[in-house]
Amino acid sequence: ECDFLSPRCIATLGPQKGSHIRPYQSSEQYLYAMKEDLAEWLKELYDLDIEVGTFVEVLETGAVLCSHANNVTHVAGEFARACPGMARHLRLPTAGVACNLTAQPGTFQARDNISNFIQWCRKEMDIKGFDSTYVLMFETEDLVLRKNEKNFVLCLLELARRAARFGMRAPTLVQMEEEIEEELREELDLPPADTPLPRPPRKPRDLHNLDQMVQRGMDRCTCPIQFPMIKISEGKYRVGDSDTLIFVRILREHVMVRVGGGWDTLEHYLDKHDPCRCTSLCESPCPQTPWLCPWAGVKGGSIMGFAASGAICRSRRFP
Repeated sequence: ECDFLSPRCIATLGPQKGSHIRPYQSSEQYLYAMKEDLAEWLKELYDLDIEVGTFVEVLETGAVLCSHANNVTHVAGEFARACPGMARHLRLPTAGVACNLTAQPGTFQARDNISNFIQWCRKEMDIKGFDSTYVLMFETEDLVLRKNEKNFVLCLLELARRAARFGMRAPTLVQMEEEIEEELREELDLPPADTPLPRPPRKPRDLHNLDQMVQRGMDRCTCPIQFPMIKISEGKYRVGDSDTLIFVRILREHVMVRVGGGWDTLEHYLDKHDPCRCTSLCESPCPQTPWLCPWAGVKGGSIMGFAASGAICRSRRFP
């Protein structure tokens, strides 16, 4: 068993060989993009041999997950000592989790590791089963049997968001969320969010080719009058015939759309909102104005949720 592993020690866990990446459809793209981002993040944190094609394979014994939980607890302790005033206002983990580093996939030991990690997420990080928008927690069998990767991925992203509040390095998607929050605060003339600890430098965002990438996504529209997506400013577009605004960012080769409290790929987003694409994917026609829903996706305690009432909305829940 272990209490805390160094990044070098964590790097010894998991398979050493990669596997080929399988093709994916539009409905799978958002999940693929999030797994790709999390894999790169874990690789940078712990020098792991992990990529999108081996993402579940590396994590399915629960050893890396438990070791990551212990690292998060360690960072939280350092934060509490460095910033006791700020720490009093945050929910910080105080206990680590026991793990079996030699557990093999599918075994009782692996299930025990994963169960311990889940309980730690619930108790120490206060991650509930779901929020007002989508499920944030997964079950042991979801990972062991690989039957519900989406909930597992969303849980890891939520954990990364919460740990970033006290100094953990965040995945690129979470960094982009923070940038959008800052942009909205400036637009609404709100004070900046508290930043008690210096954050690792963010990677520069390449928005130079964003317009061309968005246009390529729009070219598939076959409506007599093309489904509108109008640029308002860098990375911000108005979609549909309403005042709906969306934030768009480039994540490697993916064009990502910020929707409510989560993310989608532009292609999958348009497949659900562009009438000509939606009717081709569904047995029954979609509403004539599927993008109208001014209150959907509002999240309490988030500037994204506050702005949603006036500017940001979406018609369907995150897939």
